[in-house]
This record gives sequence, C-alpha cells and structure tokens, in this order.
Amino acid sequence: MCGIVGYLGPNPAFPILIEGLQRLEYRGYDSAGIATLEEGCLLRVEKKKGKVVDLTNHIGEHAPTGTIGIGHTRWATHGPPNDVNSHPHLGGQGKIALIHNGIIENYEAIKELLTHRGHKLVSDTDTEVLAHFIEEVRISSGLDLPDAVRVALKEVVGAYAIVVLDQDHPDRLIAARKSSPLVIGVGSNNEFYVGSDATPIVAYTKNVVYLEDEEVATMHRSGELKIRTIGDVVITPEIHAIEMEIASLEKGGYEHFMLKEIFEQPRSIQDSIRGRVRLQTGEIHMSGIDDHWDVWNKAGRILIIGCGTSWHAGLVAEYLFESLARIPVEVEYASEFRYRNPIIRPDDVVIAISQSGETADTLAAIRLAKEQGAHVFGVCNVVGSSIARETHAGAYTHAGPEIGVASTKAFTAQVAVLSTMAIHLGHKLGRLEDKAFMRLISGLSNVPGLVDRVLSKAEPLLHVATVFASADNALYLGRGYQFPVALEGALKLKEISYIHAEGYPAAEMKHGPIALIDQDMPVIFIATHDEVYDKVVSNIQEVKARGGRIFSIVTEGDKKVRALSDHVFEVPKIHEALAPLLTAIPMQLLSYHIALLRGCNVDQPRNLAKSVTVE
Repeated sequence: MCGIVGYLGPNPAFPILIEGLQRLEYRGYDSAGIATLEEGCLLRVEKKKGKVVDLTNHIGEHAPTGTIGIGHTRWATHGPPNDVNSHPHLGGQGKIALIHNGIIENYEAIKELLTHRGHKLVSDTDTEVLAHFIEEVRISSGLDLPDAVRVALKEVVGAYAIVVLDQDHPDRLIAARKSSPLVIGVGSNNEFYVGSDATPIVAYTKNVVYLEDEEVATMHRSGELKIRTIGDVVITPEIHAIEMEIASLEKGGYEHFMLKEIFEQPRSIQDSIRGRVRLQTGEIHMSGIDDHWDVWNKAGRILIIGCGTSWHAGLVAEYLFESLARIPVEVEYASEFRYRNPIIRPDDVVIAISQSGETADTLAAIRLAKEQGAHVFGVCNVVGSSIARETHAGAYTHAGPEIGVASTKAFTAQVAVLSTMAIHLGHKLGRLEDKAFMRLISGLSNVPGLVDRVLSKAEPLLHVATVFASADNALYLGRGYQFPVALEGALKLKEISYIHAEGYPAAEMKHGPIALIDQDMPVIFIATHDEVYDKVVSNIQEVKARGGRIFSIVTEGDKKVRALSDHVFEVPKIHEALAPLLTAIPMQLLSYHIALLRGCNVDQPRNLAKSVTVE
C-alpha cells in the first residue's frame, strides 16, 4: 500500500526522492518522509504527517544534499498517522534507516525480545521493530548488514518490501521483499533507483530488475548489484525493459487524474482489444487461451477471484461466460477465498483479476488454487507484476497507468478483456454460432467510438450531480448484465464522495431496501433496452410510487423510462452483453462531479490507497 523510493548515484538524491514520492502518493498519503546520508556520513531524517507537500514545506529551503537516500509515503497500518509513526524508522543506535511496505505479523513477539535486550522503541509501528531487530542481529552476530538483513528476515512472519540505508556504509543500499512488490531501476551512470512500482523510476531508466519473494539485493555505488535469497542462494539479476511513458503519469491538462482516466477510456478499451479482436478476418486471437486449449476445452467450471472493482468486473464476466460459453462460473472475493476451505477441482480454471497485479489477497488465492491443481489465468494491467509472473497464463489489459485511487479505466479495460475471452471461448467451443460471434466482435470493435460519444455529451451529468450532491444515501439498481454495474456505481460514489450508497439487483429492492425510499433518496437505475427492460420499468414504477428521486441510464430514444424519471442519460444502443462498457461511464462521471461539489479529494480519497498489498 505504501510508496517506496530509493536512490544511489552521483546526483543529489533529494529531488529524485521527492519527485518519486509525488508519483507514488496514490499508494498512500497519511504521512511522508526521507532519509539521506549527508557530508561526513551523517544520517539525516525528515518526516511529516500529511502529504508530500507537507514534507517539502517542513524541509523548506534547507534541502538535503546527499547522493544516497530513501523515501516513503505511508498508508497507516500499525499506529495512527503522525510524525513519529512516519517512515523512515531508525535502529536503536541511529545508524540505519529503514522504510517498509507490508505487515510484520509477529512484530509483538520480536518487540518483546528487543525490549528485554534494552531496546527503546518510540513509535507504534511494526516497521521500527524490524529496524531494531536487524540492528540487533548485526550487533549480536557481527555480520555485515546485508547478511544481518537476510538472517533477520528468516525470523519474520508477514509481508514486506524494505529498503535500508546504512550510515557506516554510505556507498550501498539494501532492499528485500516478500509478498509486497519492489522494483530496482538500473541507470547508465552506476545509478540505482528503487520503487514499490515503476512510476518513480521510469523518468530515469527503462531497465529494471523485479525482486522475487525472499530475495535481498545490495546495490553498490560502483554499479554492482548483488542478489541473494534469505537462504543465501546467489541469484543472477535479470534486467527487463519497461514500456511505461512518463507522459502517462502526468495529468495532461485535466484537473484530476480521475477525470483524465475517465476520458482515456476510448483509447484504453481500444488498446485492450487491439490485436486480439480481428474484425476483418472474423477472428479472435488470445494466446493465453489458445496456447492452453487442452485446459479450457475440458474446463468444468470457471472460478473468478478479485477484490473491489476487479470483483465487479468478475461479476460481469460471470454473465458473459455463462451466457456465451455455457460454462458454469463462480465469482469469489479473493479476501475470503482461502479462508473458507474452497473446493477446487482439477478441471477448474481460475481467473484472477487485479489492476495492479500485486493485490495481496488475490495473490494468496492464486497460490492456493495452484497448490490444488487448478489452471490459473491472470487479468492484470501491470507488466512484470507478481500476478503476471505467478499465473500459468494471462492477458494484460493495456489500460496504462491508473493514478486515481478510484478505478475507472481499469474497470472497463478488464471488462473488455473478459468480454473478448468469453466471446472467443464460446465460439471456439461451438456454443456461439458464427452469426452471433460476428455480431459480438463487430459490437466490441465499435465500443471505443461509442464510449467517445458518451463522453462527448456528458455535460448534463453535472446538473444531476448538483441535485444529488447533498444526499446522505443513494441506491443503485440494475438487472442482468447491469447489476454488477450498479454495484460498481455505488462503490465509486462511496469511495470519492463519502455518500453511503448500495447496489442491488433491481428486483431485490422490494425485499428490504424499498423501506429506505423517500423524497430525499436518489435512486439510480440502469434501464437499457435489453431482455429485462420491462421488468426494470416495473421496478422504476415502484420507486416512483413512493416518491423516490429517479435518475435513469437509458438507451438512446427511450420514452417509457424517460416519462417515469426525474433525470435521464442516454447511451448508444449496443448488444446487452457489451452494454456495461457504456453504462459504467456516466456512473463514473456522476460520482466525480458529486465529489467535487462536496469538496472531496477525488484522486486521493480518505483512508484509501490504490494498490492493496497487505491483507
């Protein structure tokens, strides 16, 4: 969850660290801090509760000048956000500084041991415990710091990505990871950059090394990079090229990243189907399926796992795979999957969905599924991520970096890829006739242009937002393919405007939620013209009879729902299986405008972080 950045090289570290923290702030923004080695090998630590700008204001004109340093932006786990709990944390002698992303589950036992040995800890964090523990191992064993880190981490239970700065050795950085991502950038001038993802690195180098679990890296000012496992096995670093462009990390003239990413969806959807959907030849190519056809051809069931927005994309996929490929599907919260002793059969295919490719709960579920013999297919957005490396096969969504914490383009990119998979699988299995197949791939090819049309006429949503911005609660209702979109719409509103909202199948409204409806309750219906249209109309009439304020998303030209609604927004007509790619867009924009009117920070909503890398 937290953001990690480090630098070792000939240039001043401070500007690189601060810029890196600004790029990583979407991973956590409770507090921020840096540690550098200054002239005379003096360790300087500066940290502050709040955002990165609060840290820079705190430092003021007296910027550090050292050429080695580490930085951290925090999403609080152990201990409240404050100056003391901010990272970096020091060992007891004040000679090592450590930053950490993850959770040390046995920190209390280690803390008790350290206390008995005279260590005095000042924070509430598990991170400070780890810094003291590494120092204790080094002092008591006489080991060099990289070896002390390895030995200490053997005793650690939990997840970690750490970077350690050593006052006694100003020419090296030490980094390690387990179940939390860490990337090392290799520069051209004996420079090393460290990041919890590639965003703070891409401005300086495209060459990176992805640390694997239980690996410890030592970076030297000479340009040497040594990697060993905590079991002392030597690893040869493998350098990968990253494709990310620095422009994709900027707002590009938009007021917020979220708005930029909403308007990027015609391109991100196009990039997600490009090369896969080949309309001219009437084909779909997906190597992740085609190269493992023996598995998919005999699949008895598909299990889909994800969290948050990715789980909602999985619910859309449930309708897609069952309707188009006629394979039974179950959609699971990754966070619950392994704790209920799930039944996983040898002919199951597990689809794991994650924007970051680092979601801790989803990774844990993948490992369980693999242990029990299932074929695991990953759908993620980040090349080189843990999920991409740990699954048997997969498909990238190619949405590009998503900086806004509330997911927008990642959702539609996931749905686009999952739609492509379901259409391809249904046709290849002979369960989707040629005519229906061609109609669907033609419709999918048209989606980017149709999304552009939706975005071009989005201005009326601002008026709807002004009407609903003062609400305390909201209800989102849809049926069939649109039920998961209702859930996603409610999540977006909750995340960024802090209005309590719930999504339901429209027919379930009268089994409880209808009791909430009055003249102050906004009710958002997705009422596109599909097989369940008349049923949704009946549900709208039930709400209208009770005085609810109705906003409906309808198909262009609709008259029946328009007559019943206080406000409507039209989307182009499209095959019902593909309609979620259009109806999600006004949901996102409505939430965005409501949040702005309420004075909320849409890119960095309170208590949230972009990538959930801890359980």
